[in-house]
Amino acid sequence: MRPITFRLFILLSLLPLLAWGRGTYQEPREFLSDNFNGQVPEASIVWLTGERKQRAREILGHSYASLRVRYWRKAQRSAWILEEIGKDHPITTGVVIQDGRLERIKVLIFRESRGWEVRYPFFTDQFKGAELNHDGALNKSIDGISGATLSVRALKKIAALALYLDSVTVEQNVKTSP
Repeated sequence: MRPITFRLFILLSLLPLLAWGRGTYQEPREFLSDNFNGQVPEASIVWLTGERKQRAREILGHSYASLRVRYWRKAQRSAWILEEIGKDHPITTGVVIQDGRLERIKVLIFRESRGWEVRYPFFTDQFKGAELNHDGALNKSIDGISGATLSVRALKKIAALALYLDSVTVEQNVKTSP
């Protein structure tokens, strides 16, 4: 009986390590408030139909989970709350675009058991100033993190998608129509 008790103790002691990186680091509404100095503009919607849907599919490598994407814009500053699958679960990320350049990217909710290092500034600061090049890819090289390849890929895709959607909404002033 003693060896079984010891094994159970070890197993239960290790369970919290499985959820180490999972968590809500910032609520989306707090992210928006922080990035608009407490005066969050009204949400707008861009519909992913036609060319926008196809372009989102090219950026992500699959269709986006929703046909509508909410965003918040004040002048040339926009904020996006987007999700992309890391390995098995969505990573909820906030992205701020100023004048067509990525100003900030932040992991808000991380649901994976690995790859959580992407939430730290040493990684996310690499995205500052990124734009889309003529091929529609990020114009900056983003260094990976050993053991977090899929999470790194997810954030790169989210950054590119946010920059693309920002460019579309600036050009067409898309509100709610497809």
